[in-house]
Amino acid sequence: MNTFKMTRIISFSLAALCVGALLALAGCAAPNNPATEAQTANRQYMAQVNQTMDDLSQKLEGFEDAVSRGDVVTMRTQADNAFKVLDSLVAIEAPEPLKEVQQDYVDGCASLKEALSGYVDLYTEVASATDEHPFDYATYDQRIKDIQGTYDQGIDQLKAADARAAEL
Repeated sequence: MNTFKMTRIISFSLAALCVGALLALAGCAAPNNPATEAQTANRQYMAQVNQTMDDLSQKLEGFEDAVSRGDVVTMRTQADNAFKVLDSLVAIEAPEPLKEVQQDYVDGCASLKEALSGYVDLYTEVASATDEHPFDYATYDQRIKDIQGTYDQGIDQLKAADARAAEL
């Protein structure tokens, strides 16, 4: 299912972007000087975000695998696992200078949750179609496009958060 090929690319991109943002924040401290409490809090926050993004990447790979097999039950399970990771990202307490960055992450998480739910709902409808209640394939392409658009929006919001963090 080529609509999910992008999931793998994006999951690796997310991890790389978070690592870049973490390194940018780590560069704020002078090499041989003790870091201030604010710098330490910023680095700890970004380390938590980075770990969460790594976890999310793994969950999205599991989701993609379930989609490729057409396994709607596992899609739901993997989506639920991704939701837990997204919820943990939302719950990370950001230090004051990174509050706006955290809001970008929160917005991205909301979009990704909406998209994953949309994919599960769509594939569930397709899988549960019967002769009496057939699936309306005339709407399939547009629905996939809309869901993918929401997914892309979520990824863009996460990238924006990473870029904002790297600027600090």
